[in-house]
Order: sequence, then structure tokens, then C-alpha cells
Amino acid sequence: MEQHKLISSVQNPLIKKVLQLQEKSRERKKTGLFVIEGIRELELAQKGGYEIDTLLICQDVIHNTVLIEKTDCTRVQVSKSIYEKLAYRKTTEGIVAIARARPNTLGDLKFKSENPLILVAEAPEKPGNIGALLRTADAANLDAVLIADPKTDMYNPNIIRSSVGCVFTNQMATGTSEEIISYLKGKEVHIYCAALTASDHYVNSDFTNATAIVVGTEATGLSNLWLQNSDQNLIIPMQGEIDSMNVSVSAAILIFEAKRQRGF
Repeated sequence: MEQHKLISSVQNPLIKKVLQLQEKSRERKKTGLFVIEGIRELELAQKGGYEIDTLLICQDVIHNTVLIEKTDCTRVQVSKSIYEKLAYRKTTEGIVAIARARPNTLGDLKFKSENPLILVAEAPEKPGNIGALLRTADAANLDAVLIADPKTDMYNPNIIRSSVGCVFTNQMATGTSEEIISYLKGKEVHIYCAALTASDHYVNSDFTNATAIVVGTEATGLSNLWLQNSDQNLIIPMQGEIDSMNVSVSAAILIFEAKRQRGF
């Protein structure tokens, strides 16, 4: 494994590269690389089979070196001032990694179950919401999370951070709404859309067969394309003054009703 001398200048080409990968989706897509911050996130990435290209280590901050010793890749020492420049959080144990992204295509999906339970989110705009959806999906051990018409790549640092590393624990794919609908229909997966119109109480639906639960944005809900291809629209009755909840909360309610029906 390659070991570099201490880097203490923000003008160093590697540091510039890390900053670009953190800040620019275009750079992540062009290089196929992204940045991981923190021991827990790195552990989950490695457990998920992600390839680690480079570790940037701050000896003034790091305490747990076991994971580093097990990681076979280029290692770079950085000063505390450089680490603080790179780190979004100041409590992530002094490690930043460059990893190789996955294509996350529909064709790569593999289901262990004949009746997969899938979450689909159409055009989610906020990385925090995507992260929360991924955490819910991990908690429920879903078969896949599909992002339709994504507004950003899945390796946005804010998604990694808000998902607490669950971006690495879920089987994911992205595509257009048309592609995902065609894929689901081809796999004979029932499509259940969270919507306010032509909807039935969510507990009345049968989620024991191959199921995709589809949620839209809080502002506009799902597009007509999804509603037109829905097998059943679902509603979560509201008892207060508002007519919607945070998308991750709504998704969690529907997902865990499906899990309840499946005996988990």
C-alpha cells in the first residue's frame, strides 16, 4: 500500500480533488469517485463492498486505527487544519476516504425474495429527505430503494451524512420515472402510490405480494405519470389541520404496515 508524507497545504492537488468531489456532482460523475467522512460510514461502505481508493488520516484527531490497518489502499497523512477544512463534522474521528461509486442501475438489482418490498421516491429535492428515506429503508430491511428523476447523485455528501451511512446498506437504483415504471411492471411488482386523490386507507391494501410503495415531494406530490400507472393510491388519514407529513414519515408508516402484513 502506498503511504504519503504529511499534507499541510490546501493547495495540494489531492486536497483540491477532495474538495471538488465534495462540492460538485459533476466531478463525482466524471471521475466515478466520492468522499466518505467518518469511521462508521467507512465501516458501512466496506461492509457494503465499496472499493476504497484513498484514506486521508489526521493523527491529531483519530483514535481508532483498527479499520485503517484493515483497509488496503493509499494512505495520506493530513494536518489538523487540512482535516478541519475537509470535514463537515468535527467529531468524525479524523478520517476522510475517497471511494469508488457504483452505477446504481436498474439492471444491477438482484432480489432475494420473490415478493420484494421496494421504496420509490419521485424527484426528491432535499438530500436530508433522501437520507431519512434511506435510514427508514435500512431499518425495514427493504429489498431496494429506487430514486426516480433524481435531482442529485446518490453520493452527495449531504445524503451520505443524513443517511448515517445507510446509502451503503441499501440496494439502490436511479432512473427516469418511465424507466422505473417499466421495470416494475416487467417484474410484476404492484405499484402503490401515496396520494390524496382516488385513494384508499393504507391499511386496506394487501402488501404481501411484490410491492413498490411510491412517494412524491411534499410540495407537489406525485406526477400524473405515476398516478396513471398506480395499482392503488394510498392515503394516510390526517386528524389535524394539515393534509400531509414529511415524506420520510409517510414512507415509514406505509413501509412498516407492509412489514406488519408480512409478519416481520
